[in-house]
Amino acid sequence: MTSLLRLRPAELDEALAGLGVPRYRGEQIARAVYEGRAASLDDLGQLPAGLRARLRGVGLELAAPEVLSELVSDDGETTKVLLRLGDGTAVEAVLMQYSQTGRHPRSTVCVSTQAGCAMGCVFCATGQMGFERNLAAEDVVAQVLHFQRLLRSRGEHVTNVVFMGMGEPLANYAETLLAVRQLSDPRAFGLAQRAITISTVGIPRAIDQLASEDLQVGLAISLHAPDDALRRRLVPTASANSVRELLDAARRYFSATGRRVSIEYALIGGVNDTRAHAQALASLLGGAGMHVNLIPLNPTAGAFTAPSRRQVREFRRILTEGGVNVTVRIEKGAEIAAACGQLRTDALGATSAPAAPAPASS
Repeated sequence: MTSLLRLRPAELDEALAGLGVPRYRGEQIARAVYEGRAASLDDLGQLPAGLRARLRGVGLELAAPEVLSELVSDDGETTKVLLRLGDGTAVEAVLMQYSQTGRHPRSTVCVSTQAGCAMGCVFCATGQMGFERNLAAEDVVAQVLHFQRLLRSRGEHVTNVVFMGMGEPLANYAETLLAVRQLSDPRAFGLAQRAITISTVGIPRAIDQLASEDLQVGLAISLHAPDDALRRRLVPTASANSVRELLDAARRYFSATGRRVSIEYALIGGVNDTRAHAQALASLLGGAGMHVNLIPLNPTAGAFTAPSRRQVREFRRILTEGGVNVTVRIEKGAEIAAACGQLRTDALGATSAPAAPAPASS
């Protein structure tokens, strides 16, 4: 069976033409599905029952993933779900909403591209569960549509998508790109490319390939350390020269696309949050035109702690004075285990908690 979410609009046109069905039926299907009005073929009431049966007969399907668990933050602005895909695989997706005066809230969906992850980041719950499988593009799109249906019931809609959930998007390159193109196709979900961000822990050759795709999606690079020794402690799969290689790839991406790259830096108390780390990062990035997103650690089941607010403010001050554009990510959903992998770990059984690296000297 092939999911309708996998078919680009032109492919859907071709499939319907093969059945002798006029093209306007494809437009009806796409509107109903991507506006959040249909989660199954049976929901496509505007199609004759016979046509729905014929679609099934040629191996086309539409099925929403089952919700295994759902948690909503105290302020109601963050919703995290654990979804079971058709083959039983469980993946997480998160809706984060940000109020806007006089307008609907900005509604960002964080999607997973893999079940588990092979990158092994020691402070990440997903990194500690190991790698299970890559997700297909339709599995990624289904996560967005889950929240599109939820928001439609409130008179709202998805405004942004970030590929920052479970897994490494660029290690599942072909399916990630297919999902991006489906989400940004005007005849499918129709999201602006600039409203999509792909986050990577660092595959320089894939970053270069992404830069050649004639897309305007944002790129976020999870750096987490200003030097290779510390980065290899935090990201065991990092290469010996990963800091330089990633920053060089970021510059090439900016040159090719004109899109400023965001450097993601998870601040871990006593590990990578000292003045010396901030000064080294400022020295690397000052004047480079990159944006740093400081992320105070959302603690997982391991032995890591968040930095103090004073440490966060001091780290930001040093970067700013060093000529680096920097923001601190607003914490969302800490009370509902909104960090990557936490809900899946809690629901399906925890792995052994990772030990924190020894604190770095100031």
